Amino acid sequence: MNVLLTGGYGCIGSWAVQQLLQRGDHVWIYDLKEDPHRLRLLLSEEQMRQVAFLQGDVTDLDGLKRAIQTYSITHIIHFAGLQVPTCRANPILGAKVNVLGTLAVFEAVKSFGPQVQRLVYASSAAVFGPQEAYPPGPVADDVRLLPETQYGHFKTCNEGNARVYFQDHAISSVGLRPCTVYGVGRDFGMTSEPTKAIKSIAIGRPYHITYGGWQDMQYVEDVAGVFVRCLVAPYQGAKAYNIRGAVIDMPALHRAMCEADPSAQKLITYGTKQIAIAYDLDDQALQRDLGPMPKTDLVEGIRKTLTRFRQLHAEGRLDTKELDG
Repeated sequence: MNVLLTGGYGCIGSWAVQQLLQRGDHVWIYDLKEDPHRLRLLLSEEQMRQVAFLQGDVTDLDGLKRAIQTYSITHIIHFAGLQVPTCRANPILGAKVNVLGTLAVFEAVKSFGPQVQRLVYASSAAVFGPQEAYPPGPVADDVRLLPETQYGHFKTCNEGNARVYFQDHAISSVGLRPCTVYGVGRDFGMTSEPTKAIKSIAIGRPYHITYGGWQDMQYVEDVAGVFVRCLVAPYQGAKAYNIRGAVIDMPALHRAMCEADPSAQKLITYGTKQIAIAYDLDDQALQRDLGPMPKTDLVEGIRKTLTRFRQLHAEGRLDTKELDG
């Protein structure tokens, strides 16, 4: 496959690049600027040389079309977007990148007909309202969406537009809704704090997770694997799917951290405020339509993340500046 990733320098994107290279695919990253610092946490120098950078704005339709044509792109993963803090601070910019950028990707795909065989894009669990807004039990993909952030509304808009492109132009796409993604490279966003806590354990430093309540912890290698699986599995349609990992409350997460490393008992503390996004999401449709999907045990995922953070720290390559913010 010839795969174009918008926003491929982000956390999930970097892990997806790693998995695509391991498959033997050709990879291009389309972004405003070259920023491979997360990729370097995962890839060897030989692998880094296999990743091509294409400078461009995701809202630039002509630029996207040139990239698809020049490099005979056959598959696209659309990660490019601005997260909750940026959308809250600058809603107009958030809408431009998250909504207009996604429209530009769909328009570019439309221009190339069957050449682009699959488009997978990042939605978010932020399309949902709080858990109490829904009936008891896991929340299905197709319930009423009740986002409480502009970021969530932008993602909801993208899901609706994806359905229109399938309806009007037969463009199949898969939207995926990650929740609390954790692992190496997760250094920004509202739910990045568990990863920052794991990084703090790795260097023996205290850390306070500012929120509490329940959440769905999803190991980043698994989430990237879901995106890659959806890129290659047979599919027709334009559905947005829930991803499900380990649905736990904050005390249980703390116990898992302590099981992975007993020093977490004294190093890690947490708050009590529940994030107002449904956390108990049903992924049966995703498993049925495109599965099976990878799922790493929570303690094992924390251990893997600790091990890599410690390796990077020993090599003098562990950036800890986000722990000071």
